Amino acid sequence: MNRYVIIGNGVAAAACIEGIRSTDPAGSIDVVSAERHDVYCRPLISYYLEGKTDLSRMRYRSQDFYDSANCSVHRGRKAVRIRKDAQEIELDDGSVLPYTALCLATGSSPFVPPFEGLDTVENRFSFLTLDDALALEKALTPESRVLIVGAGLIGLKCAEGIRARVAQVTVCDLADRVLSSILDAESAGIVQRHLEEHGIRFCLKDSAVLFEHDRAQTKSGASIPFDVLVLAVGVRANTSLLRDIGGETDRGILVDSCMRTSVCGIWAAGDCAQGYDLSTGTKRVLALLPNAVMQGYTAGVSMAGSSSSFDKGIPMNAIGFFGLHIMTAGVYEGDLYEEKDERSLKRLYTKDDLLKGFILVGRQERAGIYTSMIREKTPLSSLDFEAMRHMATTAAFSSEARRKKFGGVV
Repeated sequence: MNRYVIIGNGVAAAACIEGIRSTDPAGSIDVVSAERHDVYCRPLISYYLEGKTDLSRMRYRSQDFYDSANCSVHRGRKAVRIRKDAQEIELDDGSVLPYTALCLATGSSPFVPPFEGLDTVENRFSFLTLDDALALEKALTPESRVLIVGAGLIGLKCAEGIRARVAQVTVCDLADRVLSSILDAESAGIVQRHLEEHGIRFCLKDSAVLFEHDRAQTKSGASIPFDVLVLAVGVRANTSLLRDIGGETDRGILVDSCMRTSVCGIWAAGDCAQGYDLSTGTKRVLALLPNAVMQGYTAGVSMAGSSSSFDKGIPMNAIGFFGLHIMTAGVYEGDLYEEKDERSLKRLYTKDDLLKGFILVGRQERAGIYTSMIREKTPLSSLDFEAMRHMATTAAFSSEARRKKFGGVV
């Protein structure tokens, strides 16, 4: 009987369980979970703080998910070592789990720069896990002045989640714009103005370099007082378990299209994995929930001995702040088609008869159609792209293409 071990308990791990069970209903499955919670939807932690959801509704799978899949979950435990030759995992309590197939779904950890004086700050937090959100919640009062270091997705979702609960939220970042990894200057400007209208303050092109208890000094010499500090500078993939046994890693754990690592018997999936990015033709860490799910399921099926691959990962985001929707995907290169006004923007990038990427801010669009075109490398000449530029619609495809894609009578 096969013995499967999954290190991690996020959505990639849940999908891996489902992939294994789709092929092997009998093998044992052990899940090593550093968190004591069942698998939950991590992007919802800001909505929990905002009061838009609760702990029960944050579940990613039903309460009987693990029992139904016949899994043993080791909650509150960490894997400290892979014994490659013996095919065993050593946990932090000294126990050992044997495996015939292992999946590393270890996720990522907050990156904290070596700020001077950081150890003098009593109320400092990360914002990556549910436990982070619960700890932050306890520190907040209606009088709190909160400083968030980092104007990326994590920092801004934190700002949205806590704004109504505190007196003041200030976000600082060395970048010259919010969401600098996914938005250009103009689209970021729309988002920043919207956030400012909801009471978020910004200190951009400047960031904290020194902390003194309840005060931050920025690179420019400005001083920002605060009661609560949230560090959201970035994350790094958790790769050490594989790296320590000589496995190939870069920014993440290098995997092939079946999610196999360079070490026999070991797979990886989710935010720790560095797999193929269809939009660039290179291997990249694509730390996104949909990709984690597809990678995890692929890994599970492959671990159980069946054929499965995932080679259509692309960078994509669907997020919102105070009702403003933002959707992006692919790369921003080639010819540009644009529609914009003061509160919304649409940019489509095309090259070599393909849609390469898009930015949608404040637009209600069927962006999944655009995303599918990028993934499937749909030739623009095969559809009415003039109509598609104005509005994503299946009507822009030919009757034959609609029949193949969507079935039925078209």
